[in-house]
Amino acid sequence: MTAKRVFRRAAAILHYGEAAGEKTAVEFARALKGAFAHIARHPASGSPRWAHVLGLRDLRTWPLKGFPYLVFFMEGADRIDIWRVLHQERDIPKWMGEGS
Repeated sequence: MTAKRVFRRAAAILHYGEAAGEKTAVEFARALKGAFAHIARHPASGSPRWAHVLGLRDLRTWPLKGFPYLVFFMEGADRIDIWRVLHQERDIPKWMGEGS
């Protein structure tokens, strides 16, 4: 299977290093890179749970390995659009509505 290109929306970029330090920021970036690579190859493996809650039919999520964050994305015909990267404990319906 050919991997699709992954496009991050501006709202998906986090400034994790400022709060957690450089080492954690590097590990977080590695986890993001791994998640994006997995999503590019296997987008259908993402969970549709939040699609039902938010009423966004094609929305899927993938967890970051080692961090309590979810990558929110939608699969297009030839690309993956990353919508947000959010902490699992956030008010997700509120955060998904901001900056869309």
